[in-house]
Amino acid sequence: MHENITLLRPDASRPRDPHRISSVFPPDIMDQVRRRVRLLALLMTVAFGLDLVVYGANLTLVLLGDPPPDDLAEPWAMLVNLGAVSASMGLLWVVRNERVSASRLHAVGLGYQIMICFSIAITSFSQYYVTTGTLPNLTWVPAMIILFPLILPGPPNRMLAAAIAAGAMAPVALLSLDLAGKVAADSEAIFQVSIHSAIAILFAYTGARVVYGLGQEVTAAREMGSYRLVEKLGHGGMGEVWRAEHRLLTRPAAIKLIRPLATADASPDASDDLRRRFEREAQAIARLRSPHTVELFDFGVAVDGAFYYVMELLDGLDLDTFVQRHGPMPAERAIYLLRQVCHSLSEAESCGLVHRDIKPANIFLCRYGEDDDFVKVLDFGIVKAVRESAATGTLMTQDHVIHGTPAFIAPEQALGYVDLDGRVDIYSTGCLAYWLLTGQLVFTAETPMALLVHHAHTPPAPPSQRTELPIPPALDRLVLSCLAKNAAERPQSARELSRELAAVELAREWTQDLAGRWWREHRPG
Repeated sequence: MHENITLLRPDASRPRDPHRISSVFPPDIMDQVRRRVRLLALLMTVAFGLDLVVYGANLTLVLLGDPPPDDLAEPWAMLVNLGAVSASMGLLWVVRNERVSASRLHAVGLGYQIMICFSIAITSFSQYYVTTGTLPNLTWVPAMIILFPLILPGPPNRMLAAAIAAGAMAPVALLSLDLAGKVAADSEAIFQVSIHSAIAILFAYTGARVVYGLGQEVTAAREMGSYRLVEKLGHGGMGEVWRAEHRLLTRPAAIKLIRPLATADASPDASDDLRRRFEREAQAIARLRSPHTVELFDFGVAVDGAFYYVMELLDGLDLDTFVQRHGPMPAERAIYLLRQVCHSLSEAESCGLVHRDIKPANIFLCRYGEDDDFVKVLDFGIVKAVRESAATGTLMTQDHVIHGTPAFIAPEQALGYVDLDGRVDIYSTGCLAYWLLTGQLVFTAETPMALLVHHAHTPPAPPSQRTELPIPPALDRLVLSCLAKNAAERPQSARELSRELAAVELAREWTQDLAGRWWREHRPG
């Protein structure tokens, strides 16, 4: 880790190629663009298709002997409609094809805009003239020109060129119809159509600049040092977790954004103090090298004051989700996972750190390299140094505030004690074991405060009484010892707990072969 914290500033953003749409708009926004373009293409397909259906129905009636209606379109006009339907269906195919890049989609979309404006102009002028003998005062071409930069945003100059080309389709279509003798259009009518297009082009260019600028702002706001935010993975009480990508290495990562705990009247000195505390905390976490502790790549402070961690991106599921989907697990597998948790906590203890929020949602089970059922301990966000005084408390560990999750909190935490050590993590690990073995919480209550009272005073029922799965008596006793109200009666360290877990006699051991078989059956992807 570097000695100084990374402080992001607006001028630290990466250079962008204005001709590459993907360099301006994040992938999730481009996904929204794809959905909008797909909806537009679908609407155009239906609109022009309905004209073909109506024309086909009228033509069938004429062939059966009915007199032709006064507004029956000419066959060449239907060929224009057919071309518009074909182009719309082609755009639908391009949008649905994920292999088509954002830049290619944008080029195809702008070409579609020009073609569809010509089709709208031809059909509007010709059909209105056939029906009324006059030209319409306004067509849908200006609306299409104005809406397109909002549906498919892009660099303003490129959008202006496409808008000019699309706007020119209205007077070109009218002049073509006049030369072909299909309508009677004088110079005033062509001038009026041109004015309508010019006004629409002006609005389109203004809209393109606004949307493009917003896209740049969103992209810049999502840049965290060398990383770019790609997709939100989840959010919680302390912040958000995003899938991210290194700008140069294209290495995937997970970024946790943590909201600053500053008040509205916080002074600059207080903000600097917050940043120093966050830096001290992140550097403490970065010292951890256990393979079962999530690896911290980087940390920093964003322009808006949000703190962030850059961590390795894992593929799997947390133990809260695991039990909810698959139910409680056999004792041998629970022990196999708990010992890995102990490995992470033991190193944290040796560095004088207490996690203080061990719970199923913070224990991630994954496939890691060649290993299955590999555990990663997450979210050291409220970690606390054992020898830390109240004056030097870390950013996320202010005194006189109860930290942790009520369903997995140690009695001394629930009672608000300041001098906490690694035995609070032993208690939470006991709650975790209880969840894995039974699929139930140690205590349930209607309010968080009632849960705190239970953890502080209520004796827990043995896990063997809360499940039909067999639990070895030694493991039953060990879990209850972890849940002792008096910290002196618990295993005194994660290393000691790991040894006691290893000493439990089991009918069979959980192995990599068994783990691999489970993953192949339940999560083949």
